[in-house]
Amino acid sequence: MKRERGADLARLERMLEADKEDMNDACRRAAARDLERVAEEYFEREGAASLTTERDGKGLKVTFSFRAVRVKNFTSLK
Repeated sequence: MKRERGADLARLERMLEADKEDMNDACRRAAARDLERVAEEYFEREGAASLTTERDGKGLKVTFSFRAVRVKNFTSLK
C-alpha cells in the first residue's frame, strides 16, 4: 500500500511539473509593461527593457533588466 502511494505521489508530481508551461508571449509582454511602469517611478530609463525566464530547478529564474541614466530619489517635505 505504501509503495503504491509513493508511486502515486511521484506520478502526481510529474504530472504537475509537466503541466507548468513557460510564459507565453502575451503574458511576457503584459508582465514587461507592468514592470516597466514600476521602473519608471524609480528610474529615468534609456532604451528598451528586457524580461527573460529560464527553468531553474523546480521554478523559474526571472530577469528584468534595463539601462537607467538617473535615479528618481524621493524627497521628504518637513
